[in-house]
Amino acid sequence: MVGNPDFLTGSGQDHSPGFQELESPEGELHLRFYVPSGNEFALGASGIREVVSPSPDRITPIPNASPLLLGTLNWRGQVIWVADLGQFLGDSAALNTDKPEIPVIAVEDQDTMLGLAVERIVGMDWLDIDQVQMLTNVPDSMAPFLKGEWLLDKEKNQFLRLLDQVAIVRSARWAA
Repeated sequence: MVGNPDFLTGSGQDHSPGFQELESPEGELHLRFYVPSGNEFALGASGIREVVSPSPDRITPIPNASPLLLGTLNWRGQVIWVADLGQFLGDSAALNTDKPEIPVIAVEDQDTMLGLAVERIVGMDWLDIDQVQMLTNVPDSMAPFLKGEWLLDKEKNQFLRLLDQVAIVRSARWAA
């Protein structure tokens, strides 16, 4: 018989030290990002339709629309309203649109899609949903749109807040 007999019997040494067993991730996948105030937030990956980074000139301002809305974005033939998430949550600082690209997180609820413009996207992380705590010291303008928070650093009072994208999309604030 030609070949490696150990392969057929399953015995023998593993001759490929470059392969290692994959660890199964703990928790649920979340997208982490910052708004202009420096607050860090997370959205569950299952609620995100897409993450795009269009140039500001691709976002068309709409007259007489809510001041929270930056305008509309035509993405793959679909019109998406783009909002300044930080201002929506009560931040006084507006999103800086004087840069080459604006990170936009497209979230969807039923047939309504909304683009949430943010300052900076950190990346994806597996976060343990069982470690989410009740909200502490959260402004009233933000509380209805949060599911909870993770304590990142007790000494520095740093939290990672978990957003509720359905509450954001369905909010009556868009009509204001």
